Amino acid sequence: MDIVEQLRQKARSKQKTIILPEYNDKRVVEAAKIIEKEQIAKVIFLTPDKVDPQTKQRYIQEYYNLRKAKGVILDDVKALFDEDTLYYGAMMVRDGKADGFVAGACHTTPEMARAAIHCLDLDERFTIACSCFIMAVPDCAYGDHGNFVFADCGIIPEPNSRQLACISVATAEMAAKVLGLKPRVALLSYSTKGSAKARSMEKIQEALGMIKEMAPDLLVDGELQVDAAIVPEVAKIKYPDSPIGGQANILIFPDLDAGNIGYKLVQRLGKARAIGPLILGLNKPCSDLSRGCIADDVVDCVAVTAIRAQ
Repeated sequence: MDIVEQLRQKARSKQKTIILPEYNDKRVVEAAKIIEKEQIAKVIFLTPDKVDPQTKQRYIQEYYNLRKAKGVILDDVKALFDEDTLYYGAMMVRDGKADGFVAGACHTTPEMARAAIHCLDLDERFTIACSCFIMAVPDCAYGDHGNFVFADCGIIPEPNSRQLACISVATAEMAAKVLGLKPRVALLSYSTKGSAKARSMEKIQEALGMIKEMAPDLLVDGELQVDAAIVPEVAKIKYPDSPIGGQANILIFPDLDAGNIGYKLVQRLGKARAIGPLILGLNKPCSDLSRGCIADDVVDCVAVTAIRAQ
């Protein structure tokens, strides 16, 4: 059974309610039909007729109360809720009316991330939101039978040491819960254990120390070039003492440029299935979508979001 079917089956085993607010996108419409047919989750396909006017006014006021200290104006909040059903759906999750939401087919990642962060709040352990992709690479001997998790590929442009540490721990926790794998985390670089000298190497070393404090049992190493991280034969040459021994299944990129470029290269050239970006670091689960997604991508993100809510 491939990873996609495993995820759908796991989501099916304990159904959760997931909101799809992008009611006017054909791919989302098609995905909703597949999800319902395969009983992957209970879907709230959030068309305007399902928006209760009284509840909407309550959500507008609640959102304004959450954000007014940041200088948000009430009229601007009303405009957000009138524009489409994205913010209403996010507030439904906050309100406990659903377990998670998936959007991004016709919203940019910054738009989706703002709705998620502002409505669902940050996990106090991390105090940042980040993102990751589950990457299923066919005919691949590396990672976990060709399965990897890449982070951060969508939100934090230039993470500092603490942010890198939080990205690593949040991603490892997601991978263990959703994929059931033992995380082996590599902090990636163009250097392997001091083969080059730069401030970015120091940042990774600082992050490594923080990770070991946050999650002492997590198997993690860095800084590592990607071949030393995922190819055991190369690891033996470049850094034979590495605790992950060239068997990393979670790859933490040093910045957003590298992460976004990396996942798209693997997706397009390696014909990998890319599931995400999954938004991490919040109190409730949700997932972004690539605006170039297909219906199956929406289904996969709903499945993962449902599992995270179990």
